[in-house]
Amino acid sequence: FLFVVVLRYYKGLDVLIEAAKKTGLPVVIAGDGPIRKTVEQAADEIKNVHYLGMVSETDKMALLRVATAFAFPSAQRSEAFGISLLEAAMFGKALISAEIGTGTSFINQHNETGMVVPPNNADTLAEAMSTLWRDEALRNTMGKAARARFLAKFTAAEMGKKYAQVYQQLLVSPECSIEMGTVE
Repeated sequence: FLFVVVLRYYKGLDVLIEAAKKTGLPVVIAGDGPIRKTVEQAADEIKNVHYLGMVSETDKMALLRVATAFAFPSAQRSEAFGISLLEAAMFGKALISAEIGTGTSFINQHNETGMVVPPNNADTLAEAMSTLWRDEALRNTMGKAARARFLAKFTAAEMGKKYAQVYQQLLVSPECSIEMGTVE
């Protein structure tokens, strides 16, 4: 399982580390940030947790290519979206994220592109990890769905098209009139 992020308090790393301890499954953490020491210590103590530190963009893409799945247990609403979750979807990886009421659950659709678990719950995260680890067919199906969702919703072309639609709706909306460069 791969986790590539800036290491911050709201990322749920403590939960991921606890889930790794419970399952014994390999977890690779890449990135740097304020809680790096905690991650380094966990990697020293738990044999299946591997901390790589900060990685280059090229190395991050290589890790995403070879990862079995992507775990993203951010546990607080400070995590507004989750770009690395989107990057994993771009590479067709099954996703695990926590339901925190933000964009993470827009990217990761429960039981479609991956699994969405309750936040701050190492047991349910461990269960989701174990399920994806054991079931290659499910993992592949979810990974393909994640890639398809990425292509349908998150490419630059698709987002540009959506912005153009919003602007077009604003131009024809009776509630919005544009006069001499001002919007009323």
